[in-house]
Amino acid sequence: MVGIAAQAQVTQRGLTGEKRVTLYGLTWQGYQQILAALPETRGARLTYDCGTLEISVPSEEHEFSGRLIELFVRILVVELGLKLKTMGSTTLDREDLNRGAEPDNAYYIQNQPQVAGRKVDLKQDPPPDLIVEVDISKTDIDKNRLCASMGVPEFWRFDGQIWRIFQLNDERYVEVTHSPTFPGLEKADLYRFLVAAQQDEVAAEIGFRGWVKENLLAK
Repeated sequence: MVGIAAQAQVTQRGLTGEKRVTLYGLTWQGYQQILAALPETRGARLTYDCGTLEISVPSEEHEFSGRLIELFVRILVVELGLKLKTMGSTTLDREDLNRGAEPDNAYYIQNQPQVAGRKVDLKQDPPPDLIVEVDISKTDIDKNRLCASMGVPEFWRFDGQIWRIFQLNDERYVEVTHSPTFPGLEKADLYRFLVAAQQDEVAAEIGFRGWVKENLLAK
């Protein structure tokens, strides 16, 4: 029997968290049926982990952080002359692992040449090089374990206040202080960008682009 739990949480910091509905004891086939029944234009995102399905609806604070971190990554990639294939919240299903995810942002950077110009097939292609998740309210899914099982080399998590960077090491994540993908990038750089963007997103983008050119390109 499938169990159901629902929650809408406001964090202690005063940020409105995502609304979440969690289903327990759901088979892979059941998950796929729900996934197929939902419209492609839906705002909800699904995460499935070995029988547990979480359906989340992003809040304003969630979308603000997620979209700006996406811009943050794109600025870094463009200004540093790297490659990029943006996956966004594309469904990343691994039936062999009994897991599936629709992260906030997923990117191929180092492995972009392997998947450029075609649809990704995780049965034969590597996983995204970088996945980003914004979780302001509590999630019942162990997303570190989920992404590590998929072999994602770098995983960023942001809870509306704290940004954590994880690097895959022996099939487990180790928290690190610097991004392996963007050497020289400090955590404080994202915080400054997000704070500045709260007042003026365009000015924050222009300022950050200039900072990357002056500081990271010289290293």
